[in-house]
Amino acid sequence: MAAVRILGLDPGLRRTGWGVITIEGARLAHVAHGVIAPKESLPFSERLLVLFEAISALVAEHSPDEAAVEETFMNNNAASALKLGHARAMALVAPARAGLPVAEYAATVVKKAVVGTGGADKDQVAFMIARLLPAAGGVTADAADALAVAIAHAHARTARSLAARTPSRKVA
Repeated sequence: MAAVRILGLDPGLRRTGWGVITIEGARLAHVAHGVIAPKESLPFSERLLVLFEAISALVAEHSPDEAAVEETFMNNNAASALKLGHARAMALVAPARAGLPVAEYAATVVKKAVVGTGGADKDQVAFMIARLLPAAGGVTADAADALAVAIAHAHARTARSLAARTPSRKVA
């Protein structure tokens, strides 16, 4: 079975976390991680451009096979939610433009895949990332969340693959 490289993204207008892992069989391996942080003094459109170009550069540099993006939770402030939606669009469009399949996961699904409960906090996610991917070192919260998105996708694609190979039983 060939290794599959996955780019995980945790979008944000101020800080977009990213992480790249490989999965081969049941084995996960850390490749790289980081945070894209456009200058807050830039105009909104230029901040979005920074995100798009940086994610495009990550795709070119790390050659992932697939990408996964965390869905955003609804914010009470409509203006903030809309701006976050724009940042999330950059995280969806940049890998899609490169021809990658892009999956989306709710934060609760991501947390459950990594910690075991959908209500986990950022510290619990970071702790589990350090356990699951020891090579990731002292990962920041944003990058840990992005690596968690990649792991959730790895688990989901493995589950889909197993389900596809399991023959269905006919009930008489």
